[in-house]
Amino acid sequence: MVASFPPPAVPPDAARRQLRERGYAVLAADGTAAVCGCAPAALQALAPSWDALEPDAYLRDGGRYRRRRHACFVVEGDALTQAPHRAHWQSVEYNALHGGMHRWFEPVRPETVAAPAWGALLRGFGALFAQVRAAPRWYVEAHQFRIDTEGGLGRPTPEGAHRDGVDFVAVLLVARAGIKGGETRVFAADGPAGERFTLAEPWSALLLDDTRVIHESTPIQPLAGHGHRDTLVLTYRAGAFQGDGAR
Repeated sequence: MVASFPPPAVPPDAARRQLRERGYAVLAADGTAAVCGCAPAALQALAPSWDALEPDAYLRDGGRYRRRRHACFVVEGDALTQAPHRAHWQSVEYNALHGGMHRWFEPVRPETVAAPAWGALLRGFGALFAQVRAAPRWYVEAHQFRIDTEGGLGRPTPEGAHRDGVDFVAVLLVARAGIKGGETRVFAADGPAGERFTLAEPWSALLLDDTRVIHESTPIQPLAGHGHRDTLVLTYRAGAFQGDGAR
């Protein structure tokens, strides 16, 4: 039996403090709902859109275990503006496996973006992160991921432990179905301190100060037959989207 450690969830006010002090924090689903100011049912209404993700054709390990959609936004206070569809780009410094590539993923569907909880999530986390480190606006990339076990093994982070090259990251668990594994690991970027736990509750969230910590998720395997793990990853960057200017 593989040990599973519960996530160290804290209320939103404590999450802000932990982000300042430790560089990461975890919210339970009710904490996520409180941050975005919407009912848990509104969050769960987003979940069916993960059934319509498209294959990731850029995996350099030869895998076929990842599906995703991608979209970009600018959050400025209460204002949320969707940016024209663009490639996802990271430098090799932050992603040794897929860095330096302009990866054009299928866009997040318009009906998903139009759902009330979608905008509430992006604005809510933007406001929380601004209380940790002020920024006039956030350049946000939203990634819908499904990692499946159809080939026997799925890798949520094939690039290994990494930073994303942004200011803050929110990793929200949307669903786990028929799998084992998928443990989250967070490490201090400049030392040995770290923590491991498994996000299991839909719409629980790991919040990261990407300038201070690195993170990864361990591979998933099926319990029986076919399983998958769905996540929503939101990255927040001050100044510009990655690839639009040195910083």
